[in-house]
Amino acid sequence: MVMAEPREYTAAEKAAIQATFPAPFNTADLEAGEKQFNKCRACHTITPDGMNMTGPHLYGVFGRHSATAKGYTYSDAMMKHNVTWDFKTLDVYLAAPQEVVKGTKMGFMGLPNETDRHNLIAYLALETQPHDAAAVASASASK
Repeated sequence: MVMAEPREYTAAEKAAIQATFPAPFNTADLEAGEKQFNKCRACHTITPDGMNMTGPHLYGVFGRHSATAKGYTYSDAMMKHNVTWDFKTLDVYLAAPQEVVKGTKMGFMGLPNETDRHNLIAYLALETQPHDAAAVASASASK
């Protein structure tokens, strides 16, 4: 699947996109989520070039099966994890990665604070996947 290039969204477009997220992510604080992502930047990218670092790139992570980012070598534990990443699976995993996937290479201890996690996941949902421009424009016009 070829992904569309990301685009900069207006505040109204971001709000329209976020409104499509399931609760509680639809009311999360995107700016706070971006600050939470600073904890991830040393190991992960969210750009469409798909550059892997210490961890796999996260662009397109929503809807992607675990351990399938091209060019990244995963641990056996993550290869066996067998989930499709979405709001729920990321929420569970990011709470305590090393508990959820024993043997993961991810050294990050996780985000036990639910609000911090939800903010981060909402930010990732906005920034790591292309959103249909026509749907965004239509949704933001109806607000």
